[in-house]
Amino acid sequence: MAVHGSTPLRVLAAVAAVAATALTGCGAGGDPSVEKANDLLRTTSFHSSGGTTAFAGGSQELWWDPGRGLRMEVTWDGGSGETYCGDGETYTGAALLAAALKRKGEDVTVPAGMTDVFVRSRAPGGCEAYFRIPDDAERIPASDRTTAEGVRTEAFGVSAGTASDMYYVDGDDSRLVELMSYRDGRFSTTEYDSYGGKFAIEMPPDGRTMSMDEFRRRVGG
Repeated sequence: MAVHGSTPLRVLAAVAAVAATALTGCGAGGDPSVEKANDLLRTTSFHSSGGTTAFAGGSQELWWDPGRGLRMEVTWDGGSGETYCGDGETYTGAALLAAALKRKGEDVTVPAGMTDVFVRSRAPGGCEAYFRIPDDAERIPASDRTTAEGVRTEAFGVSAGTASDMYYVDGDDSRLVELMSYRDGRFSTTEYDSYGGKFAIEMPPDGRTMSMDEFRRRVGG
């Protein structure tokens, strides 16, 4: 398998720890089934939920609507935070960003008046970087499985060092059904559902956003 990096790492280095549930590749071309699954993910609303390898014991929930954008909520021991993405712009809650930075060893403290602020950054590759199956994902028939609901899925895997992801795609309609991830000794499972559903997703208003430079000045990081 090819070498990959964390998806959100392409969006914002610190937030890589937050949603480190996907690996990305840079190879040319890919499996037709992966292309179909990614086309469906990009053009259809859906919901996903499960654990996260970013924080021990943490969980992550995501909603996507191609016409409204993306919302992700992450919870961890002692806190929670949100990330939004629309038109290639990412908005990460200050508390979530601070928690990710602390996990990377940085000492940051969010002032009380900034707890509801979102930090802006560009999302290289667009908002789909948060859920896209890597183009380099390889077909692994030996890992195919049938879900508890009786859905026959095809397995596609990527790995880099000790990190690995296994994507399970519905063999009939190309919907991504499940993702199993392993990072730094932590394992998580994410399930995908509610394709075509309607979700209320609104980007944070300008009055509640700030640049990364301003955030750094305010928290002293």
